[in-house]
Amino acid sequence: MSESDNTEKMRTLCHQWGGSLFGVADLRFFKKEEILISPPLMERFPYGISMGFHLSDGILETIENQPTPLYFHHYQRVNILLDTIGLMVTSAIQDLGYMAIPIPASQIVDWKNQKGHLSHKHVAQAAGLGWIGRNNLLVNEKFGSRIRLVTILTDLPLIISSPLIRDCGSCHACRPVCPAGAIQERQEDFDHLRCYEQLRTFAKTLHFSHNICGICVKACKGFKGSSGRGVH
Repeated sequence: MSESDNTEKMRTLCHQWGGSLFGVADLRFFKKEEILISPPLMERFPYGISMGFHLSDGILETIENQPTPLYFHHYQRVNILLDTIGLMVTSAIQDLGYMAIPIPASQIVDWKNQKGHLSHKHVAQAAGLGWIGRNNLLVNEKFGSRIRLVTILTDLPLIISSPLIRDCGSCHACRPVCPAGAIQERQEDFDHLRCYEQLRTFAKTLHFSHNICGICVKACKGFKGSSGRGVH
């Protein structure tokens, strides 16, 4: 099969299992310290398949000033679905005689720095699925930040997607609603500590087993619901 055939086969499988977004990143441009897998092994995986799921707009609308039990349950189930999609695509890749590593949608392996094996949003950005917004999340043109992501590392020859050269433009929908005051004018000034402390507070007071919020996720609807025009 050609690179094009491989790409379309995996894209189709992603959508058949419920995925909303699909892209391919060139992992060769990522630094060794950005992916917490042994460098000798990573050298075998030049491609990163990024897949996303569009969260329920209705459930997000239940969020006002704190995450809700509905959102908490939805968040967990979507992560499980994304892991399932990752497993199905991994199996298909292996059936073609290639290797693949599905990276869990939500797993912390470096607790001190609150990091997983890699940053799903940065792989998604490299795969052309969006850009990193003021809220420090991936922003997709169609769905905004109302998405969850999963990544597969592979050596299956694929067509690499083109990253978007775009930003949030004049849209500031997330800034005034952030309960932690963590979102600033410039994305690089995002206050990670304030955000994390707010997530911990929600988890403790609401008795959630995950550090979640969802307020800026709800606010970021993409350009379909924003006045932001971004940069082409």
